[in-house]
Amino acid sequence: MATKNQNLSSYDKAAIPNAKELRFGIVVSEWNANITENLFEGARSTLIAHGAVPENIHLRSVPGSFELIYGCKLMQSKDLDAIIAIGSVIQGDTKHFDFVCQAVSQGIKDLNVLGNIPVVFCVLTDNTMQQAIDRSGGKHGNKGVEAAVTAIKMAMLRKNA
Repeated sequence: MATKNQNLSSYDKAAIPNAKELRFGIVVSEWNANITENLFEGARSTLIAHGAVPENIHLRSVPGSFELIYGCKLMQSKDLDAIIAIGSVIQGDTKHFDFVCQAVSQGIKDLNVLGNIPVVFCVLTDNTMQQAIDRSGGKHGNKGVEAAVTAIKMAMLRKNA
């Protein structure tokens, strides 16, 4: 496996623009809260580390990953530069996993195509809880960090369009 024992969240901090003037929305699923809270903290701390003002980071919680779409849609009506959708879906014994993952990825894609504010996909779709732990602050880094870096870059892309 190419990712074995690698922190995939490493990046060149000097290459990231200053986020001081940017406003962000973060929509977090309450389902699998032990995972999504770690992703949120990774995203929030990374935005702040790159200059974002804490008062310019707006949080909204939703019950599950499926509801991220509506939460992000509501955030798109605010004066924001980018939105991060944070969730965690873990494979179970039924097809529910497939339906939720498909709907959420398509819904967030639709928000990007139809809306004016970029929505960053930070929804873990893992086979096991251990994989989710490894990707939310464990041995493979924190996907919340990666989402924050992406949000800054997309916000700058939008501003410079």
